[in-house]
Amino acid sequence: MTENFREKVLKGADCFGIELTQLQTEQLYEYYRMLVEKNKVMNLTAITEEDDVITKHIIDSLSLASCIRITSQKMIDVGTGAGLPGMILKIAFPQTEMTLFDSLKKRLVFLDEVSERLGLEKTATLHGRAEDLGRNEKYRESFDIVVSRAVANMNSLSEYCLPFVKKNGIFAAYKSAESHEEIKNALGAVKKLGGSLTEENVFILPGTEIERRIAIITKVKSTPAAYPRKAGTPSKDPLK
Repeated sequence: MTENFREKVLKGADCFGIELTQLQTEQLYEYYRMLVEKNKVMNLTAITEEDDVITKHIIDSLSLASCIRITSQKMIDVGTGAGLPGMILKIAFPQTEMTLFDSLKKRLVFLDEVSERLGLEKTATLHGRAEDLGRNEKYRESFDIVVSRAVANMNSLSEYCLPFVKKNGIFAAYKSAESHEEIKNALGAVKKLGGSLTEENVFILPGTEIERRIAIITKVKSTPAAYPRKAGTPSKDPLK
């Protein structure tokens, strides 16, 4: 692990009130190393430079801790891709029960390799489409926290994610600084799906001038049985 990596990760995490151990810092570095290596043969991320990965992937993923208290909750990362933010949150908060969910199997194979290499417990990968698994009794309304980062427009994303959230649970959507109107325009869809916008947390990524936003939605009532609609519909005909 480089000194640059250690210092910048620890400093960035500290900005969100997170204290990382030596082991956790080493695990984050190993994840970074494996990500860059796998990216040579498989498209996982366009961001590979060490400083950029630290800031735009690792610290950005950890920013959720500035919005909510993360303990031993049951979490699912919808559309996890390369494991962002789910894998990073799992490393930083090992007591969580983390499910990494994606529609592309080969991404999950990579994440299984990472999980095994790092010795992570209570970590599972899940393959499928959100529209299908959101109706599955095993997963529907069974998670305390649902996270998603850079997956879809807020209207569609809410239909993908809110069915997984248990009542009084939280859906956290990682968004860009310019997404306020997008979030505002999705409030009708959020309400139909049983959610209520609690807050929009706006912050600057430590060490940069990049403004980010996380929308925190609380599940106030069960999602109606009609949702999610069949595969493909939420993206083609987003709820209003």
